[in-house]
Amino acid sequence: MPLDDKDKNFDHVYSRRSDEKPHYRKSGKRKKIGWTIFIIVLLIVGGGLVWGYGAYKNAKKTFKQTYDTASIQKSRNVSSVINKGKPLSILLLGTDTGALGRHDTGRTDTIIVATVNPKKETIHLTSIARDTRVQIPGDTVPYEKINAAYTIGGAGTTIKTVQQLLDIPIDFYAIVNMGGLEKMVNAVGGVDVKPTLTFKYGHANVKKGVKIHLNGKQALDYARMREEDPLGDYGRQVRQRQIIKDMVMKGLKITSLPRYKQILTSLKGNLKTDMSFDDMIAVRAKYGDATHHIKSQTLQGVGAMIDGISYQDVPQDELLRVSNDIRGSLGLGKSKKLSSTQSSTDTGTTDTTGTTTDTTGSTGTASGY
Repeated sequence: MPLDDKDKNFDHVYSRRSDEKPHYRKSGKRKKIGWTIFIIVLLIVGGGLVWGYGAYKNAKKTFKQTYDTASIQKSRNVSSVINKGKPLSILLLGTDTGALGRHDTGRTDTIIVATVNPKKETIHLTSIARDTRVQIPGDTVPYEKINAAYTIGGAGTTIKTVQQLLDIPIDFYAIVNMGGLEKMVNAVGGVDVKPTLTFKYGHANVKKGVKIHLNGKQALDYARMREEDPLGDYGRQVRQRQIIKDMVMKGLKITSLPRYKQILTSLKGNLKTDMSFDDMIAVRAKYGDATHHIKSQTLQGVGAMIDGISYQDVPQDELLRVSNDIRGSLGLGKSKKLSSTQSSTDTGTTDTTGTTTDTTGSTGTASGY
């Protein structure tokens, strides 16, 4: 089924930018969850295999509509990576600004690098704060918040920015529209969460520590609230992950064919990825066991006001630590120093290695892949 005109414009480049209210809070311990594209595969494709060839074809048709290469040039041979069962990476993006494919792309409020190591059967999830100060390749200004990369150049520019920041390869991307979360939650019959704080926001009315069942509207507002959260955006991301984790668990238990079809329908217009259906089948076969061991972390920045704009500025020792952690999960060699493009985003925080020069010759593309 061909994409409609809106879908064709999904990755069109727009120049709209807007200031945002800063949220600088110390992040709490992350919940161990599995928001990865291949878990969606376990949920959807796995169901297709259970329900037979007809449902399998229905799933394939749905994912054909979600597929969008975004004209992204891969930094390494991804087919070879999958065929050999080597660790791979997926950049997970979440937007809360309406249906995907609209003419206003908005910004990505959720940015997660997921790395999957089938040999060690592990998943590493690394969250990047939306206000993290970075250099965006091809941008006309020296620095931007990382969530502006998608507005400026779509998924391709976001991938380049993350690769440059962390000195890693990105093999696939997937962007989920949080506005479609309501449909997805309803499709699995609602979700159950144990709130980490008490608040009322829209349809959500929750009490700290008291488990509650949420329908789609309630879950969407539960995941959106941030102003009353002492952790700001960090807290909001935790609640988003709570919703998605339970949504996946509920989906895995579904035995109703009509409910299964409803899940597929909920994905339409709310998911875009450059992972083809065949890629999903291959990943499910080779990487499925990795979902049993999940590690989560955050690239932690500190508040900084630069030229009247608030950012999260990541200390160089923190950036090097997270970069090496991800590289290690991908089976890549660790770096002793940051590249020049990584260290150039610093505005006064100190690198514990005492170095700011590039010894690898990196020019913004991940090295040693």
